[in-house]
Amino acid sequence: MVTIVDYALRQTAEGKEFFALVLQSGIDMVLSKTTGRYYATSKQTTVPSTFNESTCKSLVGEKIPGVIVREACEPYSYTVKETGEILELSHHWVYYPEPPKVEPVFQGKITQPLVAEFI
Repeated sequence: MVTIVDYALRQTAEGKEFFALVLQSGIDMVLSKTTGRYYATSKQTTVPSTFNESTCKSLVGEKIPGVIVREACEPYSYTVKETGEILELSHHWVYYPEPPKVEPVFQGKITQPLVAEFI
C-alpha cells in the first residue's frame, strides 16, 4: 500500500497545466553507509492525474494498493534543497499498482540436488 501525501501543479512540454499526486510508501529502515546506524525513510514518487485541484486535495491521506520501486535510468543531476548539494543519480522511483514480476535467472532444469561439501 502507498499513501497519497500531497499533490503538485505541473506543466507539460506544451505548457498545459495538470496536477500530479505525490505517493509515499510505508516506513523503511535503512543502514547508513557512513555511520553504520539505521535511519527511517520512505520512498516517494509522483504520478500524473486528470483531477482538478479540489479532487487532489480531497485524496490526500487515501491509501491505494501498489508499491514504489527503484528503477535505473539515464544519469542526471539532483540538487538537495536543504543543503544545496548536487548529486549525480542514475535511478528514479516508479509507482506500480502491483509489484513487477521478476523473471527467474535460471531457466534450466535441476537434475541433481545441490550439495555443499565442507572440508
